Amino acid sequence: MPEAWKTIVEPFRIKTVEPLGFTTEAQREQILRDADYNVFAIPADKVFIDLLTDSGTGAMSAEQWAAIMRGDESYAGARSFFVFEKAVRDLTGYRHVLPVHQGRAAERILMGVTCGRGKTVLSNSHFDTTRANVEAAGAAALDLPVPEALRFDVPAPFKGDMDVRALEAKIGELGAANIPMIIMTLTNNSLGGQPVSMRNLREVARVAREHGIPVILDVARFAENAFFIKLREPGYATRPVREIAREIFSHASGCMMSSKKDALVNIGGFLALNDEEWVGRCREMLILTEGFPTYGGLAGRDLEALARGLEEVLDENYLTYRLRSVAYLGDGLRRAGVPIVEPPGGHAIYVDAKRFLPHIPPEKLPGVALVCELYRRAGIRAVEIGSLMFGRVEDGVFKPASMELVRLAIPRRVYTQSHIDWVVEVFADIAKRAVSLRGMRVVQRPRRLAHFTAKLAPEPS
Repeated sequence: MPEAWKTIVEPFRIKTVEPLGFTTEAQREQILRDADYNVFAIPADKVFIDLLTDSGTGAMSAEQWAAIMRGDESYAGARSFFVFEKAVRDLTGYRHVLPVHQGRAAERILMGVTCGRGKTVLSNSHFDTTRANVEAAGAAALDLPVPEALRFDVPAPFKGDMDVRALEAKIGELGAANIPMIIMTLTNNSLGGQPVSMRNLREVARVAREHGIPVILDVARFAENAFFIKLREPGYATRPVREIAREIFSHASGCMMSSKKDALVNIGGFLALNDEEWVGRCREMLILTEGFPTYGGLAGRDLEALARGLEEVLDENYLTYRLRSVAYLGDGLRRAGVPIVEPPGGHAIYVDAKRFLPHIPPEKLPGVALVCELYRRAGIRAVEIGSLMFGRVEDGVFKPASMELVRLAIPRRVYTQSHIDWVVEVFADIAKRAVSLRGMRVVQRPRRLAHFTAKLAPEPS
């Protein structure tokens, strides 16, 4: 893709189209009430622009659809598994590859065999399902982001990094024996889709190695992270993205992946490890909960499409388009006076709802208020990453999250520039009357992953 041109050009052409869900504002108001103001409960055909997640929502390529037709659906030893296994091994360098139906299954299996009471998993930032699976296994999940990660209005090139000094201090406090692993999330989804630098990965790996603690990568968006390294980190500008990715994997003992992101598929994931003991225990759990080790909850056709996606995502023309199109949304929102996490991340723009709606306190869920207004006003579906997702009630006292964000996750190869221009126009309209938005309250809150199924209601006017 020529660097000199300002216009973002999609490196593909559209072959199949799907109609969008047109509704009136009155209809959307009723839909919100019926969904108890939780956008996860809204039928997808009632959504106009769906920015809820980039997980499994992308468009597959012609070659991926062709790969689906080659799928071998044998129960054990299917040819498609070996195509998939080779693609993962060639990319990561890890010896053992276990397919799973999606990323949280890899989390559940790994945490189930390594965590327990008295254990603590350290991370640059756990995302929602990772934290929930750590805690469900009886362990604690602790985030150690660099300080600049929480300064949302201040740009920095690698705000996804882990605070290495804090890591060393925490290992000294807890003891290495009580830390089953260190998880590095690439890119850092909870705090703005921000990338991790190779330097930071190298330093974390050094500290972990000194204390005998495995490093596990969460690589749902590894290609986007690798491309950020190419663009921003000295010494990488001329290196191929695949080579950068291989270096990323070399600094860890294994990885888990939701392939619904950077493998460009609608379902699937994997766990790739070197440790023989862990692999044996994980394989037993895989058979118990997912399926035989050569399909792991996936059809052969899914394995074929996934293998192809791992190749396509490393195309630098695609990655240029991907990062520039996300930044384009950030530029538009910034011009409209909407505060975002700076700089724009790789897969999403994160609106700082705390700054956008300063009159709504954290306990009244400003992120949820903005999410509901986006849907009510224009049929846009987004997701809150704030005190509904990460806040807690301890001894009857509400503990807000450290952030109040709204994530606008961009599905891969789905929306055009005009769709994004329209999202910016809607935000500009909401910004003019932001002070009129009311807070929200929780009517019913499940114990874990509350944002998926909580019931909510607006605060009285």
